[in-house]
Amino acid sequence: MLKRVFVAPDPGRARLRSAVRAVLGITAAVVLCTVAGHSLAAAVTGGLAALLALFTVTDATVRGQAVTTALLPLVGLPVLAAAAELHDHPVARDLTFLAVIGAGVYARRWGPRGHSLGVFAFMTFFVAQFLHATTDQLPELYTAVLLSLAAAATVRFGLWCYERRLPPAPVPAPPGGSGLARVTTRQAIQATAGAGFALVVGQLVSGQRWYWAVGATWWIFVNTASRGETLVRGFRRVLGTVIGIGLGLLLAVPLDGAALPTAALLAACVFGIFYTAAVSYTWMMLCVTLLAELLYGLLGVLDPALLALRFAETGVGAVGAVLAVLFVLPITTHKVTDAWIQRALRCVHACTAEAAARLAGVADADPAPRVAELEHLLGRVRLSVAPLVHPLNPMLGRKRRARRVLALLDDCAREIRGLAAVAADPAASHDTRLTTACRRVETAVEALTGGTWHGGDEGVSAAPDATGLADRPAAAPPAPTRPHGPASTHPHSPAPAQRHGPTTAHPHGPALAHLHGLEHALAELATPLRAPSGSPLVGA
Repeated sequence: MLKRVFVAPDPGRARLRSAVRAVLGITAAVVLCTVAGHSLAAAVTGGLAALLALFTVTDATVRGQAVTTALLPLVGLPVLAAAAELHDHPVARDLTFLAVIGAGVYARRWGPRGHSLGVFAFMTFFVAQFLHATTDQLPELYTAVLLSLAAAATVRFGLWCYERRLPPAPVPAPPGGSGLARVTTRQAIQATAGAGFALVVGQLVSGQRWYWAVGATWWIFVNTASRGETLVRGFRRVLGTVIGIGLGLLLAVPLDGAALPTAALLAACVFGIFYTAAVSYTWMMLCVTLLAELLYGLLGVLDPALLALRFAETGVGAVGAVLAVLFVLPITTHKVTDAWIQRALRCVHACTAEAAARLAGVADADPAPRVAELEHLLGRVRLSVAPLVHPLNPMLGRKRRARRVLALLDDCAREIRGLAAVAADPAASHDTRLTTACRRVETAVEALTGGTWHGGDEGVSAAPDATGLADRPAAAPPAPTRPHGPASTHPHSPAPAQRHGPTTAHPHGPALAHLHGLEHALAELATPLRAPSGSPLVGA
């Protein structure tokens, strides 16, 4: 876990900059609430609102992020009012909480904005339970939320908007479908059922802190799409909570709410949440757990018994999530994994088509956006395959196959990056061998994905033709990214420069080398993707 966090690549220091900006934005929000004379409860509410605005808003463009941030209070304030109004009506409160959970998960069908608004609605209801908010506190809480969102937005979009200098990140659309065939619909039902279990059992464990169990169930479902992903995330949440409780006993309990050291540790926890979220859910949950303990210390209610209760409630929430994904409209790991692998393979072909068109002299051809899209799709494949390569997975054969698939897909990505770099060279040129090689790539992809496709179905292009790939998609591709550097060499062949000489001397040589390497990786994929018996990668 240490290596995953502190040695993991951080291209452009994006994680570092995001974490530092989050500390600045949340600090500004809390200071602003304090200067306005708000109570500690209101300052906590404002700080959480700022954290969510900086953490969950992930639209592809800065403009989209600003719009989503502006919409947060339109969702959060009514939910906060409902939670406060129903404080003394347990049955109505619980039913409303479950409705917010179901709607929040279902909203993911509308992409990053729906996800952000759903999370904000849930956490607004959650913090009302955390602080035991009542109606007489609403004016102060409203003001704290609005001031904090304004402070976070000022830091993010005004003082330090480093995203303006970066290309928009492509966001692959979630799998489609209708009714119960839609993943977000099934997940909404699962999350509501799991939260219902956690709510009932959590109240039996503690009538005061039951919401911890519901929160554990909710966050286990975030950013998962299959049974296996949810189970792995549940395990990591419990592990992170246990380690965080241990640190709480060593740090938070002895501090007993002392202002300055608690504030310093809170800033460190915020930094840790943002810096580790992309690489380790366990580390992120460790930081979240310690942050919650420090807040309870400030509120004057922290003791070892409370930490033991948090562990018990987290376990209840994890059990609720596990039961829901196993028995309520289960979404198999195979179904989700297969869908993302197929989309990645089709994007491989789209990248190849764009690069070949660029080499053929098509002025508007640009493989860079497709390469960026492929990187995001491969990230989603890794997340989906994570249950198979987990150390505790007892199915060793499937674990080996899954690791082989990931390695070969990484080979494909390296060859694609190299091909895109060659295509960006003004000295590069086209010959008929490139078209022939592209056709072989198309055939290999069709063999792996089970047939042909249309560009509009999956956001990737159709096959190239023999006269310069005129079949490239008519729809505008995602915004281009910065050119990638030279590709790594393929593990089964010499470096392109060694095989064909410098790009300027033999312009089409490196392109053919990358295409041949791509063909080889696609041919190798046929074995792990389909076992000799014809079974899929992860079984039924």
